[in-house]
Amino acid sequence: MLRVDVLTLFPEFIEQCSATGVVGRARERGLLSLHCWNPRDYSQGNYRRVDERPFGGGPGMVMLIEPLRACLAAVREAAEPAPVIYLSPQGERLTQRIVRELAQAPRLILLCGRYEGIDERLIATQVDREISIGDYVLSGGELAAAVVIDAVGRLQDGALHHADSAIQDSFEDGLLDCPHYTRPEVDGEDAVPEVLLSGDHRAIARWRRQQSLGRTWLRRPDLLARASLSDADRALLADFQRQWLGRHRIAGK
Repeated sequence: MLRVDVLTLFPEFIEQCSATGVVGRARERGLLSLHCWNPRDYSQGNYRRVDERPFGGGPGMVMLIEPLRACLAAVREAAEPAPVIYLSPQGERLTQRIVRELAQAPRLILLCGRYEGIDERLIATQVDREISIGDYVLSGGELAAAVVIDAVGRLQDGALHHADSAIQDSFEDGLLDCPHYTRPEVDGEDAVPEVLLSGDHRAIARWRRQQSLGRTWLRRPDLLARASLSDADRALLADFQRQWLGRHRIAGK
């Protein structure tokens, strides 16, 4: 079972995000346990302050080091040692490779910042890793923490109805996933590709692989440039490219 501890000023938000769907099912099945800790509970004084104006001036507030440090000490004492991950736009970009790595750990500690961030001294002395979910700024780390919890939670054995679902996801082999279809077979003038109705599993697998390669070529050429392709993959991609370019030349006339 994976244990995830989250330090956040909004524990109810994390709880709500993780109560339904695949992650909620993983929690119900005992595959993942979630524990939220509020730094405000470890703040001193009548007002339970957790932030202060930054030294040197400027807009915004910075989360205080003392309540965070005290809260983090309590978190560490609650279970086995674990890396402290700070959700920050300055961290390394979250990828499926990192998700798989995190999903194998017995425990994760996620630290959510707010305002202008947290005191740099806490990051320097208490944080093991910084992770970003993208090159943009959010109001706080809670949404990023919810993304990490969802991504690692669905990879726990037994979380998904079909274990192969995770294997077929986008990025698992460095490529985007192929398109998927369900009923009705015909919607207006659009029909499901005939190969998917053929019952020929080898042909279906070939089509799906080709579509995965082609979709990655069209939408994420950066991923394709890093992928390890076999000779068969290259042949499938070349055939996809010929077909795609032929269709679009005709459409452009």
